[in-house]
Amino acid sequence: MQELLLPPIILEIKELVKIYSDNIKVVRALDKLSLTIFKGEILALLGVNGAGKTTLSSILATLHPPTSGDVLFNGVSIYKHVDQYRAALGFCPQRPNLDYELTVEENLLFAGRYYLIAEGVLKKRVIELLEQFDLMKYAKFNVTALSGGYKQRLLIARSLIHQPEIVIFDEPTVALDPNIRRQLWENIKTLKMQGITVLLTTHYLEEAEYLADRVCILHEGKILLVDQAENLKRQFNKKNLEEVFLHLMKEESANTESRE
Repeated sequence: MQELLLPPIILEIKELVKIYSDNIKVVRALDKLSLTIFKGEILALLGVNGAGKTTLSSILATLHPPTSGDVLFNGVSIYKHVDQYRAALGFCPQRPNLDYELTVEENLLFAGRYYLIAEGVLKKRVIELLEQFDLMKYAKFNVTALSGGYKQRLLIARSLIHQPEIVIFDEPTVALDPNIRRQLWENIKTLKMQGITVLLTTHYLEEAEYLADRVCILHEGKILLVDQAENLKRQFNKKNLEEVFLHLMKEESANTESRE
């Protein structure tokens, strides 16, 4: 029997701990969390509010440091060469943080200059992204003229300006109409076809089921399980990922009550 060959590992998360504290209480947002992410996959992070999804994605985006633990990018700690890691990383936040004083095109140009992309190369790249995300007709428009769906497309395009190897999406389709959400799903699927690794945090279970190669379900800063959605549906004899998730959350709630 031929051995199944796994893709190369691009990110290795090793026993991450994140503790938030003040004078009143201490919260362990991540509790010795370890996870392997493969090159070119879409991995969805799932969990109820407070499970650790945003904390994990913010650490991977280098927005916040961990209390302890490490993250390896292609086998090397990201904290040894933070600039190199950031150059390989794209980040699309949940809330639009676009520059509303600039046009759509200018937002992309500004982002490219941040990464020191040569002007000739940058202008070609901006045109590519405007066309890819159907933004060309809005290129000279101020960002305030865009609908929520088009602002989200611009955020995704901006995160790709420097052709990163990894892109982190934090709730990319929250509060969008279902048809716009579906269009953005296809944009994200295209990134996988281009060989880009995607880390996706979402509350939409159908979104994770449609997009992700694997899902990682978090609970109280720990990983409950990591697997393909199809495998989880078979394992728990459920029709969809939402039913699997609800079943697991019910189990965890019962376990917590029994411990108390």
